[in-house]
Amino acid sequence: MRPSELRGILSYTSRFRDKTFVLSIDSDVIAHPNFRNLILDISVLRSLNIDIVVVHGASHQIKELAGQFHVNPSNTDGMGITDEATLKLSILASNQIAHEFLETFSEADQRAAVTNAVIAHPSGILGGNDQGWTGRVERVDASYLQNLLEQGIIPVVPPLGFDGEGRTFRVNSDGVAQEVAEALKASKLIYLTNNNGVVGAGSLSAQFSINEANDYLKKNRSLLASDLASKLEYSLTACRNGVNRAHIINGQEEEALLSEVFSNEGIGTMIYANEYEAIRKARKKDVRQIVQLIKNSVQEEEIIPRSEADISAQISDFFVFEIDRNIVGCVALHYYPGEPKTAELECLFVSSGHENQGIGRKLMNFVETTARKTNVENLLVLSTRTFNYFQQKGGFQEAGVEMLPPERRAKYEANKRNSKVLVKNLK
Repeated sequence: MRPSELRGILSYTSRFRDKTFVLSIDSDVIAHPNFRNLILDISVLRSLNIDIVVVHGASHQIKELAGQFHVNPSNTDGMGITDEATLKLSILASNQIAHEFLETFSEADQRAAVTNAVIAHPSGILGGNDQGWTGRVERVDASYLQNLLEQGIIPVVPPLGFDGEGRTFRVNSDGVAQEVAEALKASKLIYLTNNNGVVGAGSLSAQFSINEANDYLKKNRSLLASDLASKLEYSLTACRNGVNRAHIINGQEEEALLSEVFSNEGIGTMIYANEYEAIRKARKKDVRQIVQLIKNSVQEEEIIPRSEADISAQISDFFVFEIDRNIVGCVALHYYPGEPKTAELECLFVSSGHENQGIGRKLMNFVETTARKTNVENLLVLSTRTFNYFQQKGGFQEAGVEMLPPERRAKYEANKRNSKVLVKNLK
């Protein structure tokens, strides 16, 4: 590991220390050869004083047991009708998985305990059909789980719920994970499955705000695999109800968990709450990060060179876009002295790891909204290479240099860049 990578990890540790992560591990991941590596990655998180709760699925193992016992299960994922034979398979599969977790955690020198923290009631009759032994989560015994965490024990929560009469019900693990994350006020809910989440236009869609994820689900639900749609739905619910971040990552990839938690880009799909908190005014301590962020774009002559001193002197003009407190984009809104009706959008940039996710447009729209609030009528932008972006995405139109205030026009003529001058009328 390079020193720069280690410093990057250390920047996260203080933020996540003493926080709770709920990991929902699909049964396919438990059956995969990478499972033991995943347990080691969980041990790394525990070494950083991050509390971990594990919720697991069992559908893969239920199908295997069904083949051994020549039983045709009524369902394997905890949704739909669960007959008595399927419930027995579910209990047997969960017991086998529990033993595997306890055994593997012991190898990694971690203490764990299988719990009955999910209180469930029968799902009852839906659409005229008795759901049998399928349950719905009534509540999660958060104090029980918290007591285990305080003792350094990793709770393992099976896809089973229990009622006060000692009856057991099959429940969906995705929903259980969401309920557990909410009950514990978890910082992160992480679904570890056999894919990296949402892929659109041939590439991974790495970040969604709550609103974006909701819109995506509405438009694409029929095209999504049922397990991915389920995880997106429960992720949305968790983020609406107080969980800061929900992630969908490929638990069959080596180091996937650590890569998602300890890097800006991550490797999966993340849904985040508090979208408007992502954009904030830049501060003096951000100057060095902004310089590093725009360095490549400056070298490619997309952005005017700016030193730390330059940005520091103009820091009141700058705004940054944060994901998990890491700056991944920036923009500046400069007002001209003596020209209250005209302002300039400057230094719009998004890191390469977060391109094509709508962050640039959000920053551009934010600047436009801010300018409108201060009664700006003409918003200018000067560009040598990205003018098409501003025209197509921002509605800017090409204008002449005469639109520039005298002081700005003098700088324009002095730098010899011959940038296109674009304007958007905000009246």
